Amino acid sequence: MHDCKITVIKRTINQDIINDYLKEEYQKVKACKRFKDGQKFLVTKESRYKPPEGFCQWAWADIRNDLLTIVYGGKTPHMRDESTNIVGCTDWFRPVYFKLERVE
Repeated sequence: MHDCKITVIKRTINQDIINDYLKEEYQKVKACKRFKDGQKFLVTKESRYKPPEGFCQWAWADIRNDLLTIVYGGKTPHMRDESTNIVGCTDWFRPVYFKLERVE
């Protein structure tokens, strides 16, 4: 088993989708405020089943299976570095992208 570093790569906003599908009173959505671009979290072998302090519970639910693959030594063959993966939360109006890295 390994530790895993989570890095917030990018917070985005899909304004075109927001404009097309959300009611007007909900269209003033901003990028996710829970995270900051470049923010890092460490998940240790011991803490692998719970999110790091301050981590969004919804995002954790979205990335947890991919994170456990990294923690348990799995590979992601489509990545240049097979011990990493790029994942995201499923708030498709304002998704956040994360890099997961195995810490050897």
